[in-house]
Amino acid sequence: MHSQKEILSTIDMIDHQHLDVRTITMGISLLDCASDSVEVTAKKIYEKITRLAKDLVKTGEDIEKEFGIPIVNKRISVTPIALVAAACKETDYTPIAVALDEAAKKCGVNFIGGFSALVHKGMTKADENLINSIPSALASTERVCSSVSVASTKAGINMDAVALMGKIIKKTADMTGEAHGFGCAKLVVFANAVEDNPFMAGAFHGVGEAECVINVGVSGPGVVYHALQKCKGKPFDVVAETIKRTAFKITRMGQLVASEASRRLGVPSGIVDLSLAPTPEKGDSVARILEEMGLECCGTHGTTAALALLNDAVKKGGVMASNHVGGLSGAFIPVSEDEGMIEAALKNSLTLDKLEAMTCVCSVGLDMIAVPGDTSASTLSAIIADEAAIGVVNTKTTAVRIIPAVGKSVGEMVEFGGLLGSAPVMPVHGFSSENFILRGGRIPAPMHSLKN
Repeated sequence: MHSQKEILSTIDMIDHQHLDVRTITMGISLLDCASDSVEVTAKKIYEKITRLAKDLVKTGEDIEKEFGIPIVNKRISVTPIALVAAACKETDYTPIAVALDEAAKKCGVNFIGGFSALVHKGMTKADENLINSIPSALASTERVCSSVSVASTKAGINMDAVALMGKIIKKTADMTGEAHGFGCAKLVVFANAVEDNPFMAGAFHGVGEAECVINVGVSGPGVVYHALQKCKGKPFDVVAETIKRTAFKITRMGQLVASEASRRLGVPSGIVDLSLAPTPEKGDSVARILEEMGLECCGTHGTTAALALLNDAVKKGGVMASNHVGGLSGAFIPVSEDEGMIEAALKNSLTLDKLEAMTCVCSVGLDMIAVPGDTSASTLSAIIADEAAIGVVNTKTTAVRIIPAVGKSVGEMVEFGGLLGSAPVMPVHGFSSENFILRGGRIPAPMHSLKN
């Protein structure tokens, strides 16, 4: 039983500290939707998703009303479409993306993820077809998200795929140029991608998953920030313990929602993702947590150490509160979605290089970063390669979600709206990486990958 004090504390977190469940994500296997026709495959996909997820949004809303817990997003993830469409004779998979979009609209979910390919060791013809379909797919849909895995600790870095993804990001930006490259906000490139991630744009339903599962992603940067205000000047041991205790409370709420949604939908409960996911709202920022530890501005010296402490303490506190922890689990640092990060970038305290260093210790990588619209495809690929190397060598998930802001230059703002927020266009290095990217091939896996 919960004490009256604990109940009142949770109510205060929800009312005044931006505590919420960021997403309930239903993962759906589409392997049985394969056929030799894109049209038939698309029809099967639409029918299966709308059948299994028809009550997802209503169930989430019912839980919100009954328990008073805000659930910001209801989402769907599906089997990587490159696997489902492999038998199709057609090479353009855009009609499948359209079917996903229509199914998402029918079910009322915010986003659907899984227009994806896993090419960390090599590409099949279906993988190439899907990747080449990404610009058209994202330009012609509203709710579809796409991801590509280009590296892993076991396989190394597929530099041919890295080179191709620089071009794909560039083309996607151009095809959504009227919105300053907004399509790229729905596209992420991974190293060590996980198959139970409930967060967009990188969610997909892995082949090791059950037929249908419920995954939940919690949030709560505002709650952690508020808790740290009570231990000003205290040593880092106290800071870490405070974050751990707070993360436990946040995750318990997520576990409650996961169990309840699973029971009501008659679908197995998958994982709770412990990640602190910020929003553009004041008081809901990961950057402000780091500054509360004593930094004048996020991005200054000491930021990486502060983020390492935060990420570790969140995991230690959250893992005790959940039956099964998975996904990405840590602290996100998306520039456009964090008002503190935005301010730090505008002050030039937070640079692309510093963000790269921070990704060594956060839960994902370079996220929702706007760069000049004229940034070359080879530079985009080189940024992906750097981030993939961090993930591969450190045996962690890293990712790049970068937006070449069409028509924008350094210092200008790009507005995405909603939870995606806005971002200042950040400078990239002016020296070329083209000859490096043109080599192709595969960067070998590190020595510590040989564990069998």
